[in-house]
Parts: sequence; C-alpha cells; structure tokens
Amino acid sequence: MSTGWRLPSGGRIRREEALRFTFDGDDHRGCGGDTLASALLANGVHRVSTSISHHRPRGIFAAGVDEPNALVQLEHPFPEPMLTATTVELFDGLVARGLSGRGRLPREPDPARYDAMHAHCDVLVVGAGAAGLPAALAAADTGARVIVADEQSEFGGTLLGIRDPLDGAPAAEWVGAAVERLAGRPEVRLLPRTTVFGCYDGNYLLALERRTDHLGAAAPPAVSRQRIWRIRAGEVVLATGAHERPLVFADNDRPGTMLAGAARTYANRYAVVPGRRAVVFTTNDSAYAAAHDLTHAGVEVVAIVDSRPQAAGAWARRCADHGIEVLQGHAVVGTSGTDRVTAAHVAELSDAAAGAGSRSVDCDLLLVSGGWNPAVHLFSQAQGRLRFDDRLGAFVPDQEQPGQRVAGAARGVLSLAECLRDGAAAGAAAAARTGHEAPSPLPLPSVAELPESPSRPLWMVGDPGGDPPWHRHFVDLQRDGTAADVFRATGAGMRSVEHVKRYTTIGTSHEQGKTSGVAAAGVVAEALRVAVADLGTTTFRPPYTPVAFAALAGRDRGVLHDPVRVTPIHGWHVRHGAAFENVGQWQRPRYYPRRGEDMAAAVLRECRAARESVALMDVSTLGKIELQGPDAGEFLDRVYTNVMSTVAVGSIRYGVLCTADGMVFDDGTVFRLADDRFLATTTTGNAAAVLDWFEEWLQTEWPELAVHCTSVTEQWATVALVGPRSRDVLAGVAPSLAADRESFPFMTWRDATVAGIAARVARISFSGELAYEINVAGWDGLALWEALVAAGARSGVAPYGTEAMHVLRAEKAYPIVGQDTDGTVTPHDLGMGWIVSKKKRDFIGKRSFGRPDNRRADRKVLVGLLPVDGDELLPEGAQLVEVADPPRPPVPMIGHVTSSYRSAALGRTFALALVQRGRERLGQTVYAPLPGRIVAATVTDPVLYDPDGARRDG
Repeated sequence: MSTGWRLPSGGRIRREEALRFTFDGDDHRGCGGDTLASALLANGVHRVSTSISHHRPRGIFAAGVDEPNALVQLEHPFPEPMLTATTVELFDGLVARGLSGRGRLPREPDPARYDAMHAHCDVLVVGAGAAGLPAALAAADTGARVIVADEQSEFGGTLLGIRDPLDGAPAAEWVGAAVERLAGRPEVRLLPRTTVFGCYDGNYLLALERRTDHLGAAAPPAVSRQRIWRIRAGEVVLATGAHERPLVFADNDRPGTMLAGAARTYANRYAVVPGRRAVVFTTNDSAYAAAHDLTHAGVEVVAIVDSRPQAAGAWARRCADHGIEVLQGHAVVGTSGTDRVTAAHVAELSDAAAGAGSRSVDCDLLLVSGGWNPAVHLFSQAQGRLRFDDRLGAFVPDQEQPGQRVAGAARGVLSLAECLRDGAAAGAAAAARTGHEAPSPLPLPSVAELPESPSRPLWMVGDPGGDPPWHRHFVDLQRDGTAADVFRATGAGMRSVEHVKRYTTIGTSHEQGKTSGVAAAGVVAEALRVAVADLGTTTFRPPYTPVAFAALAGRDRGVLHDPVRVTPIHGWHVRHGAAFENVGQWQRPRYYPRRGEDMAAAVLRECRAARESVALMDVSTLGKIELQGPDAGEFLDRVYTNVMSTVAVGSIRYGVLCTADGMVFDDGTVFRLADDRFLATTTTGNAAAVLDWFEEWLQTEWPELAVHCTSVTEQWATVALVGPRSRDVLAGVAPSLAADRESFPFMTWRDATVAGIAARVARISFSGELAYEINVAGWDGLALWEALVAAGARSGVAPYGTEAMHVLRAEKAYPIVGQDTDGTVTPHDLGMGWIVSKKKRDFIGKRSFGRPDNRRADRKVLVGLLPVDGDELLPEGAQLVEVADPPRPPVPMIGHVTSSYRSAALGRTFALALVQRGRERLGQTVYAPLPGRIVAATVTDPVLYDPDGARRDG
C-alpha cells in the first residue's frame, strides 16, 4: 500500500465521477463527494502549507471546520484566499495552492452572486448529526415548522465517518432514511452546506449557505453563490457536536500528525487512508474506535499510546485480538521527520515529565486525541454560561438559555446511543414549547457500544518547571503559538486566558480556538499551577467560521453597493445616447452628444437651446416631501430661514435650510397644496438627509407638533420646460391652461391636463429663463416627455442634461448646495441675506447668525470670476491668492473656485468662487496658481447673465 491511498471500495464518494484538479502546479484526480483535503490525501499529498511564523511544513490535521493547518488559495474558477482544504468541495477544473497564512485578493470583479433570505420557524436545529437528526425528526413529528442547518454537504455529521452499526446496519443507511423522512415533511426546510455562525438575542441567528452551480456535476461552477440566512426561531436546538482536542508535545506539528477522528472520517466517508503505518496517542476511548476502523481499512496500527495508567479494558482486549500493542501510562514525547512524520518517540508518562529517555516507533501516521471539546460557540454567543467538566476536561453549558436546548456532544454527551436519545428529547421538548406535542415518542435505532472508560485530560507532555525546548510544543498550529509563548506570557504577569490569548495571538486565527482554545487554557493552568476551571475560557464571538465580506454585503456591492435609481424616463435617455453621471443614488443624463460632438460642444448647444428657443430636462430626481397636519406651517417656519406659513394655497416659496450652527444645509421650494398640506422639494442628493432632518426634529424636539412627513420623490415624474418658447410649447399640449404672464405668475402652481395627463404645473425657473416644471404620476412620466418632445419639435426643442443645467444656473448665481457650499457657508455668505427672516421669533440656526465668527468682515463670500483669458477654464477647487508671484510657502489662500464653466451666452469662460472679503474685491484681480502657470481672473458680481431678471417671465 502506498502512502496516501484510495480504498478500492466503500465510502460516500462517487467513483464514477472522475474530477481533475491542480494543486501547487501538479495535476491530480479525485472523485465526486471528495473535499480538496480527502482528494489530496488520496493522491499522496500530505504537506499542503507552511506555517506562518516558523515556516515549518504543515499537513492536513482535521476533517472539517476545525482544520488549523491546511489553508489554501483557490485560483480557478475565481481567486479566493484563506480557505481550508477540508471544507472546499472538489469539482472538476479546480486550481489551488497551499498558503503560509497569506492569500491573494482578486483584482478582477467577482462574478459570484450573494444574497440574503429571511426565515421564521418554530424550531431551528443546528447540526444534523447523531443528536441533530433525532431532534429534527422529533420536532417534525409534532407538525412544527422546522429548519435543519448543517455545515456539511450531507446530513449525518460524524455518523457518516464511522462503521458502527445502527439497527445492525451501517450508520449511513439510517441517516439516509432519516433525511428522506424529513424531506417529505412540508413544514421542514433542510439546509445542507449551511453554517450557523451567529446567535443573538431573541433567538435571532445568522447562517451562511454555500450554494454552487455545480453541486456534484462534472463541470466547474460558472458562478459560485453564497446566501446569508437571517432566521428567527421560536426554539433552538444546538446539536453542534464536539471538536477533537490535540495534544501538546515536541514537534507535534509535522505532516502526518492528525486527529484520530479525522483519520477515521477519511477512511470511512472518503475511502482514503492517510498513511500505512500508524501510532495512536490518546487520553480517551474514541481513538481506539478510530484505530479499529483504520485497521479494518488496511492500515497497520503498530501501537496505541494511552496516557491513562489503566483504561479501555474492552477496547484493549479487542486491540490485542488485532495484534495492536497498547502502551498504557505512556505518552508521545516527540516525532522525527522532515516533510512528514517518520517516527514517534514514546516514553512512560512519568519519564516524559522528567525528560527521561524514550523509544522510537516507526510510523508515517500519528493519530492524536486529547479528548473532545463541545462546540459551545453559539451557546456562548447567546450569553450562555459555561462550566468546566473535569471528566471531559472541557467546558460544557452550565444551564439552559431561554428558548434554547443543547443536545448531544455539544453538552458533553459522547456516547452514540445517549446522543440519539438526548437529541430526540431536545427536539420534542423544543416543539412542545412552541405548542406542538408529538403523538408518540420517536423510535430510535439500537446501538451496540463497548463500555466507556473514564478519560484523563492531558494538557502537555513535559514539566513546565523543566527546561525542554518548549518552542517546538505547538499549542496553536495556525498561529505557530507554542508553549514557550504561553510561558512567556505568564512570566510577564498574565493570569487571564483572555490576556494570554492577546499576548500570544493563540486562538485568534480562522479556526477561532476550535482545536487550540481549551488546550491553551490547559497549558496556562499548568504554567500557573492552577485548575483550568479557575481560569475560565475565552469569549466566543461571531462568526463561528470565517464569512466573506461579500456574503455579509449580499447584493449591496459593486453597482448595487449604493442602489442605482433611475427615473421613469430613463429608457428614453438611453435610447437617445445620453451620457450619464451619478448624482446621489440617481443616474442622470449629463449631456446628449450628437454625432461628432464632444461634451463641451454638446453642452454649449443645449445651453443655446434653453436661452434662445426651448429645451427640456428630466428633473424627476429632485427630492419631494409632503407635510400634512394642522401644524405643518408652524413646523416649516421653524426649519426654514424664511416664513412659509404665509404662503397662499396655489403659491410657491423658495427656502433655505440651515443647521444649528447657521450653515446652509439644503435649499428648495415649498408648495402650499392646502391649508394643512405642503410639498417641500430638496436637492437630489440631500432628499433622504432632509427627510431625516425633519423627522429628527419632529420626533425628538417638537413631538407636540401634529405633522406627518412622507417622501413622494418616486411618485412623481417631473419635466422642466425651459426657454423663451416654452409657453408656446406648453399651450400646444395644455390648451385649457391659461399660461400667460398675468394668469400664471412666477412661483405659483396650477392643476392642469397636459397631453391628456393629469398634471401639476409650476412656474419655477432654475435657469433664469421662462420655465415650467410639469409634475405627473411616475407611470405617466415617459408619455409626458414624449408629448413635449413632439410638441416642441417645430421650435427645435432639445433635451439638456445636468452639465448644461449647471452652466445656466451658475450664470444666474443660483448656488448648488454641496458644490458652492461646504458646510462653512451661511446664507449671508451666498448673498442671500434677504431669505433670512427678521420677523420670525426663532428658527434653526437663527442664534448662530449673531455669533462673532459669522459676522466677521473677512468671511468668504460668493463672487463671480472672469478669467483674463476668456478661453481659460479654471479647474473647480483651484486655490486663489492675491498676488501673481506669491512668496515662499505657506502662501495665504483667500478662496477657491466652486464652479467653473464655458458659457454660450457670455461667449467665454466664467466661474463662481468663495473669496475672503469678496464684495470688497469687485473689479480686482486674483490669481489661481496651477501646474506650470498662474491664471489671472477678475472678481465680479456673481450674477453674470440678465442681472435684472427680465427674461424670467418671457
């Protein structure tokens, strides 16, 4: 038999499904149902990684999520780092390499899909092994809604890795029948490949489901998927099993050193023997069962080294029948080998403590079992208290948590028969607590077990008071944490396992102390000469196993990280070649290039249309908040700087919102729809922030005001019809609307029928031109837009985007909050002192306007800039100084450019800027130092086009 060998029969693998894979550049073959670890062992690959600090060879140590060594990087089909070979399901075409604790993040976009699901159930069973399956069956028999989640690809847990018969047949047969029975229940949801990784208040649990397109097919997955389950359960049964504990001795990290239970799983579940000649080092009976199964698989077990002076009588007799030497009261004190174990060094335990001589036993496989640690992570996350069980040498749940039951090995029950009974009782009790009673007790299979001998915890081979080379006694294989590190920590005064954990980093790797945690506590106890029970354990925090950030984010990543919002007219914009920009969460047309046009040419053409004929813009993205209630007017007076309660029904008033320090927060218009009903508009990017601002004041400061706020942004589609011919175009589609200057004055609104669609039409202008904003239900937005395009065709109507809008508004010095303001700008700085009421008793920000800092004469104010060279376009953000040849740095900065454009109406470039004492500098020259040149510009009044506003009314 070769080292690393696939058995000719048996196991759960699908031999007819040949899978090719590459590891560390070498081609190998595996079978359907393999993990990467079992396939590597089947191909004789034992060294899979290198330790992170000491750069020692490391092999496969476990068979599940408790694997500390075998970290790999998947390279194909998509790079994914820091995975354990024991949990990667093999598929055809897989390419991976071993790691030394450092992986490579992908540079290319991840094609995988991640999503989330919400589920409710009466009973959630976590774990589908010897306790979990009976628990699920018992609960399902009552008619309760049951969810069963298990991290492995198949239900069964350790039952799939043992040869022990249930009802006289292999355990896997009973598992298959149980799963089939559960699958036939309409109220049962089965979640294989699902790890419950977080347990929170009120039985709220998070689970990660690994969903792959291949699921056993021969082809590699085109897309791998993961799903987060957010589960709210009435009752929870934690049947999470137990993790086998390693033993700490010299050179216990060599490849070929493996947990005894893992070797048993590889032989029985995957039909792989990880070696041909084995030594078993144990403190408990379970390793004897592993040795028995490996012997049956053809492995020569040359010795069982048992630290107990008298133990395992029945097992010892069975071993003698197979010619296996049992060395009771002995320990493995070290190993030999380079890339894998070649010998185990064995000595009597008393001699080992004294550092006396040992004998060497040749082997290529060393199986260790220091006992079993119940997987209490989820129980502890839910604030469950633990106690130390001296019999097990492990921490177990001390008392039940409300709404939770711990069953089987998770609470220290290691007998298979007892696990089955314990699980059934837990499931029935959990269902009963949710009001469901079973008609009869669950029938359980019979189990033939040998009598159990007491285990004897052994934390470390050697005397902490002695002086062996403790730097080769590994406590945490992944972190390369050694007994020497623990002794260094305790020597520095550490007395808490939490402090030692952080000092040494033991238990902080991907396996989160599943193999190292209790062992580390035992070594600390040995060093301090105290009982492990007196030390306690470290804190268990979510997640139980590593979870990808992409899975936690779900679909909220990439283009969906901030959801993309589009208007009802978006499809038209796409079809007509619009170039888009992101504004807040919205995609807005920036400009509409025609053949041969760049952005500058397109924007100039769009501006000319708005100034000289007619143009239209999709402004549906403006925030819209309806305020209703008898105190709505009073509330608006308190939040806006000017008076809103006096606006007449049918009229509109422009307003500015300030923060408590008097700085401009947002601006917009307020429509009065009825005596107790208003509509406030906001900037596109600030819609949610303004609504939050309103609600904060209503709920925390002024709860006595009877006002309700409702966002209606998506309910309305809005089109701005702009230009000297806009009135004619509107008349063509709304003949019954009196749109003349006298009948429809500026800053009023009218209900009308436009192109056969019920609409609210407002006389508002953000361009300084004659303009209307037409609001219709979102469903009718596209129909309205197309009707206006058709009606304006004879007048040369042109759609325009946000870039042209910025040019038009900047020519009139209409500020953009967040661009021409930066959180330090007051309405007075913008030249808008007229909008700050002197009559109102109070409003948000009023007192701050009287602060000395807000009344300084040298504050930066909004001004216009005309570059001396009319073709020079100043970059936005450019710093401004007073002289052309400034002295050595630091150079006093007097302001900066906030907006800068090329204007068709002005026939040149221009800019807006915030400049110190700007109104005193009108006509003066300021300078913008730019790379390789200095640009001179003249300070002007910010209103550069139609300063008298004659064009606004047509």
